[in-house]
Order: sequence, then structure tokens, then C-alpha cells
Amino acid sequence: MEQSDAFEVAKRNANASLAESGVGLRIEQRGMRLNLRGSLPGRQTPDRRSVQRLSLGVAANAQGLLEVEQIARVIDGQLKRDQFRWEQWSAAAAANMSTTALSHRRGETPMNDQIEGFCAAFFADPRRRRSPSGSRTTWAGAYNPYLRRLRSLATQESEGVSSELLMKALHSYPDGSRSRQQCSTALASLAKHLNIDLPDEWRAEAAGYGLHRARFRQLPSDSLILESLLRIPNPRWRLVYGLMATYGLRNHEVFFCDLSALGTGGDRVIRVLPTTKTGEHQVWPFHPEWVERFDLTRLGNVSDALPSISTDLRRTTLQQVGRRVSEQFRRYELPLTPYDLRHAWAVRTIHIGLPDTVSARMMGHSVAIHTRTYHHWITRRDQQQAVDTALARHQA
Repeated sequence: MEQSDAFEVAKRNANASLAESGVGLRIEQRGMRLNLRGSLPGRQTPDRRSVQRLSLGVAANAQGLLEVEQIARVIDGQLKRDQFRWEQWSAAAAANMSTTALSHRRGETPMNDQIEGFCAAFFADPRRRRSPSGSRTTWAGAYNPYLRRLRSLATQESEGVSSELLMKALHSYPDGSRSRQQCSTALASLAKHLNIDLPDEWRAEAAGYGLHRARFRQLPSDSLILESLLRIPNPRWRLVYGLMATYGLRNHEVFFCDLSALGTGGDRVIRVLPTTKTGEHQVWPFHPEWVERFDLTRLGNVSDALPSISTDLRRTTLQQVGRRVSEQFRRYELPLTPYDLRHAWAVRTIHIGLPDTVSARMMGHSVAIHTRTYHHWITRRDQQQAVDTALARHQA
């Protein structure tokens, strides 16, 4: 493949990545320079938008392509907050704006620019680009809420991100809560991006959550899970409920699975597709008899048995799909949440002695998260096994 052909393919891939991330701008080449084209505010009439070209003066090469893609994501963020200004993106200014300048200028760059640079770097990461829809969901749910909180705590518009402000944002969430732990992860990534040293006590202040305290003793019993099914009149949503209870799926994963193994002669091991938040993984049923109990075999034989929900990730997000499931649980006034079913599935695997590495893989998260979240039940299981072994040795 010639160099020009390879660059054209890279440009198409970059534009596809922007489209899948919900960015309305597209990269185009004019001569030896790269520009952006899309719906932008009028120069004289900012309240009216039309399709226009933004000349950046960036060289049409591999490095320039990466830079323009980052610029497109930054501008998209500005457009969504009505902060776009033409004078900021003149060809001369953009041509001299390196990736480092886009990311941060410590002590000189306002917080919004720092966060926009972080956003651009997040989506430009090759690991993120392999699953644009999952990355978009991760950004919306695991990063953006805590960055908004950080912005809200700034005392003045010109204030930049500092270690003191990061700690202030962390302390704004309850001690030991899941929100605080997630906040620590998001803000630690931001600090690393900006080369800001975190306080020595950061890890200690951030730690301490497993399963949320309020729900620790409220996990539904198997009998309650079975009884709650009777509250769901719609057979399609009963299948959603049954899948989540039997396989411990996340809300959105129900609609992004290969369910063919549930059909006649199948091994009943379903496959969560790579378009989901944490990528492809296989899941076994616990309890296996629930496949028939919830009539899940229908899903292997009928292609449209689930509720009709848009799963086109060019027009929706994994988060929006998941929200539909939560809304239905509330609508039917179920005495449990979707994640109660997932947690109950996890604890079920612990009780039967499934290795934590296997359970974590099936749930699509790391062993560290699995151990932290289900620490109580894992500790009890391991201690019980040790006691049983000691008693057996003594009796022998």
C-alpha cells in the first residue's frame, strides 16, 4: 500500500472514530493541509449554525492527523457548552498548537482547557479507539460527573487544577462511598495527564468501598428474585429480567449478547459482544436451571424476543440503553434494582466456590475490583474452607 493510500485509510478511520464518538466534525484534506468541516456557529451570527470549514493549517501527515482529531474532540466539547470562539481556532493559532499545548499549560491554562485536553487525550488513546461506544459510555459515567464536580468547586474562573482542588473534590463525596472511589480514579487520571502530584494521603482517603453499605445486607434472596418476576406483565421484559438474574449481566449487556447458545442443542454459555463497556467475555448460568425457569431458551430460537430498543451506537449510547432497563424496573415497582441481580449472581458464584479470577472474567471486570466489591463474602468463603480443611485434618 502506497503512503498516500495508507494516509487516506487512516483519515477515514479517524473520521469513523469521531462519528462513533458522537462528534459532528469531520477531517478533510485540502492540498497539503488538514481542516475540519461541520456545523459551526456563524462568524457574525453565533446563534445560527451552518456547515462550514475551519482552516487549521495543520500538515497532512500522520502526526497532523492525530492532532486534528484531538482538536475536533476539543471543539465538539466547546460547541456542546456554547464556548466555541472562531478567533481561538485561527489557522495560525491551530498550526502552532502542539498536543502538549492542547493538553495543558500549567499555571497558565484555565481549567476548562485542561479538562478539554484531558478529554482529547482520553479518546485519542489507541486502547479507547478499539471500542468507541464503550469509551463514550465510560467517559459519560465514570469521568464526566467528577470533572463537573471539580469545575463547580473552583473559586474563580481562572483557577487551574491543583492538588488542593482535587482533594476538595474527593472530600465532597461521602467517606467510604462508591462515588468517592470512582472520583479518585477519574481525578487521579486527570492529575497524571497534567503532571500534578497527588497528596500522600490520596489513596487512604479514596479507599474503603466495597458493595455499597446501604445495600450490603439487602441483596435479594433467590426466592425474592423468582417472586419478583411475577410483577412484570410484559413477556419481553421478563426475558430481560431472567437474563440478568441468571447471567449477572449489566443493564446494557442484555441487548449486546450472542444468545444463540440458548437455542436447542446449545451449551447455554452466552457471549457478551465486544461493543460493550468492558469488551467481549463469556458467561455461564448460575443457577443453570433458571434457563428453563425464565424461559430463556426462547432467546436462542427467536431473534426478536427482547424489547424493541435502539442499539445503533451511532445514535445512542450504552448508558442510554442501560437507562431504559432501570426505568422499567422502577415502572414495575420491583423490590430490587438491576445491579442487585448482578451482585446476587456474583455472591452465588462465591458460595459455590468458583475461582475469583473466573467470576471476575465472566463479570467483565478486574480481579482487583471483584475482590474489593465482594470482599466480605470472599473472606468468609476462604475462612470457611480453611476451617473445614483444619477440622478434616484433625479428625483424620
